[in-house]
Amino acid sequence: MRKIFGLALFIVFTLLLSQPALAAPKWDKNPEDFMHGIALEIDGETWYFAGPGSIMGAIDIPGHTWVQDTEDPDQVVGRHYNVGPPMAPPGTPWWATDEPYGIILFKVHGIIAPWGLEIGEKMAARGYVHYHELVDGSGNQHPYLVVWLKHTAVRSFYFDGGPHPELAHDVTPGVDYEFIPIWNMPYP
Repeated sequence: MRKIFGLALFIVFTLLLSQPALAAPKWDKNPEDFMHGIALEIDGETWYFAGPGSIMGAIDIPGHTWVQDTEDPDQVVGRHYNVGPPMAPPGTPWWATDEPYGIILFKVHGIIAPWGLEIGEKMAARGYVHYHELVDGSGNQHPYLVVWLKHTAVRSFYFDGGPHPELAHDVTPGVDYEFIPIWNMPYP
């Protein structure tokens, strides 16, 4: 009887560990407090991450979901999934073509702050090597603020898609200092 119970426990434990959904959320099972197309309240105005979004009509970076920090509204926490914009073929992995569609690639932290080369150098030293523009609902860019982003990989993969496939590189778990860095981006 003990052997049967032990074998049953082993099988259940093995099945639980082998479930990929338990390892990380996917785009279609994103935690409910993270939203795509987040509206950021900054100085009494509403701003969005510039981009076509992954859902028709959304203004956001493709494949990203966000939560704005309630204690410090100049900070956001995000998740970066392997999902592209609506014009990409449905179900096609967009950021990492060898990885499954919808899988989480990065956890993201963002700080809303002014753009500037000196600020950019300080942010890059802390892992915030990428910035993203903020736009209003009409697409007008914020006159001086951007969101400085730190992408922390949750798995190893080859980053070879998105809007800059020419910046392809191997990614390992941890901060990705090669994620579309400011030294490869134009001044906004």
